Amino acid sequence: MNSLGLARLYAILDLGYIAPHDALRIAGELLRGGADIIQLRAKNQSTDKIRELADELHSLTSGAGVPLIINDHPEIARDLPVEGLHLGQDDLPLAAAREIVRRRDCWIGKSTHSVAQAVAAAAEGADYIGFGPLLATPTKPDYAPIGLDEISRVHELVRIPIFCIGGIKLDNLPDVLAAGAKRAVIVSGLLQSADIAAATRAARRVLNNRQ
Repeated sequence: MNSLGLARLYAILDLGYIAPHDALRIAGELLRGGADIIQLRAKNQSTDKIRELADELHSLTSGAGVPLIINDHPEIARDLPVEGLHLGQDDLPLAAAREIVRRRDCWIGKSTHSVAQAVAAAAEGADYIGFGPLLATPTKPDYAPIGLDEISRVHELVRIPIFCIGGIKLDNLPDVLAAGAKRAVIVSGLLQSADIAAATRAARRVLNNRQ
């Protein structure tokens, strides 16, 4: 299984962009392109539907050695052998989520929207953080973009893996990396591509060239 520390490209299967019945096919394209981590984000689906889809996805991702992260649902991370759980600022505290999951091998990541939140998440015991949104994005329309200026600072203060997120696409990924990012989450920039595998592969090349 890919390690968290070596991961560079974090892809999100966001059911706000794709239909549930297409998730397995698109996950296959992300895997073919070389995504290091895949998260299932399904804000408007029932818990039972998410659990069913996560179970099917994990059969696919585990065969490829790629971790599957579940957004928001610690009970699903408890019930299925997925590799991780992702929490937002308004979700359960990390300690409470760990009490539900009760699996030492399950990573827990947290979304952060400022340097202060990033430092707090690391102190709380997060295994990794998302940092953003850097740029305006329809995925998080209620959050003001924080820009690129704090990327270097957050990397100075936080030692766990930091995945920069928010409005990142292939054309601006070099700018994000030049500002100090080492890892990136790309959502619509992959999911809305005409060739998802090719777009994923291209993003991996850019990230690998900056190591």
